[in-house]
This record gives sequence, structure tokens and C-alpha cells, in this order.
Amino acid sequence: MPELPEVETVRRGLEPVLVGRTVVSARIEDSRLTRPDDPRAIAQRLEGNAVVAVDRRGKYLIVRFESGGALVIHLRMTGSLRSAPDGLIPVDPHRRAVVTLDDGSAVAYRDVRRFGTWDLFEPGAVEPYLDERLGPEPLSSRFTTRAFAKALAHRRAPIKAVILDQKTVAGVGNIYADEALWRAQIHPLREAASLSPVEVASLRRTIRAALALGVKLQGSTLRDYALPDGAYGGMQNEFKVYGREGEACRRCRAPIEKIRVAGRGTWYCPRCQPSPRG
Repeated sequence: MPELPEVETVRRGLEPVLVGRTVVSARIEDSRLTRPDDPRAIAQRLEGNAVVAVDRRGKYLIVRFESGGALVIHLRMTGSLRSAPDGLIPVDPHRRAVVTLDDGSAVAYRDVRRFGTWDLFEPGAVEPYLDERLGPEPLSSRFTTRAFAKALAHRRAPIKAVILDQKTVAGVGNIYADEALWRAQIHPLREAASLSPVEVASLRRTIRAALALGVKLQGSTLRDYALPDGAYGGMQNEFKVYGREGEACRRCRAPIEKIRVAGRGTWYCPRCQPSPRG
């Protein structure tokens, strides 16, 4: 699933394509995309809207309109957006929607597994919706050590499960959770509340560092993810533990191991990240 760096990379790619343009026509080809809303009604409401900004909150893309309304896109597992400057969208069995703009260009949404969503909000409605579901942005000033410590206090779940909770911190998913925990030398099964103040501060820093590197390298390329222009990111070449079971740890050379935490495949170094059970 695309995480904060991948979604931010998509946002940066879409921003120059969409901002300043007006939606001339919209065609939503999969009713799941807007369920329970009628896709034809959503498409009709999109037409005529002028785009003033493309923002991101956690893993959500937010296309803001001059009217004050907003389209919120969640890519989920395999959603992606591709732009076509000439407006020619290739035939694709996984295409779910096409938006044509006033300069003749087009943007297509494709989604192999069909889990992605498009939600159209009236003016003033999108912020309360997102604030209810998401914690602070990890690369913002709101993600302080104090706020992070408060979110972990009294949480008996494994630390990886807690930082995957989008209400703890927005945008962190499986890849960057593993990378951050390796950097902080914290075992993914450690009880969240057991972290010392020094460990909490360290993990906050490593979450930010892992995500910042992902943004710099334009995200990681896994399965169906790609940039809006069809190019690919490079973060997968920098993974320290994710997906590297049996390979040598790049810090201590011990073999990387894989377990499951909160139902997710989890990679860690047994020497650098000692087990909470000793």
C-alpha cells in the first residue's frame, strides 16, 4: 500500500497538472470507487470545478476546488494516477475513472484490486472528516516528542501496531514502520508503553528520517505503484530491513528475520533490535 512518501510523490506530480485547470468532463467507470454515492452524480458534480490546490493528509490526496469543496482520494493497495498531456488515455482493464481538463489533458485513475476510494466533500466538510481519522503529520511541527509520548502512554499493544494506527501518526505504513524501528533499534513487539523517554524521542526522529528519505527518493516501487508520469521511485534500493529476510543487517551483519505483527509481515534485526522477552 502506498504510504506517506509515495502519496506525497503522487501529490507533487499531480500538482502542476491540476492546479489552475478546470474539470471539463469526468467519467467514473467503477461504482465501487464512490460507493455508496452514485458515480454518475459524483462525476457530474466534479465537472466545472476549478482546481486551486492539491494537498495531502496522511495517505489521502486532497484536490481542492475554487468552490471550497474537495475531492479526497485514497489509493489504498493498488490505486495510481497517470496523466496524459495529450488527453489520450490508453485502454486499460484496470482503469476506474478519467478526468479531462480544460487544456485538453487528462488524468486517469487505475486500481487493480479496486479498494481505492473517491469522496467528494462540500465546503468546510473535509477537515473535520480527516481530523477525526488521523493523528499529526509526522513531518510537521505538530509531531512533537511530547505528543508522541502521550499517544504511546498506556498502550499495551506492540509498538509497531501502535505506529501503524493512523490516529497515532498519519501516513506511516508497514514499510516505514519497519525501517524506523530498525533505525531506533527497537523490537517491533515491544509494548508501546514500555518505551523509555529516550526511546520515544529516538523513534520520533527515526520515523521522520525514514519518511523524509522516502520522500526524497520519490517513494518505493512495489507491485502496481508508479509515479503520475509512469516513472518509478528509488526508496526500495535503500531498505535496511523491509523485505530482506535472511540477508545481512547493514549495521551488525546478523541475518534479518521475519515475523508477523498486527497481521503484517514484519522484518527486523534480532541483534540490533533485541526481543522484549530477552
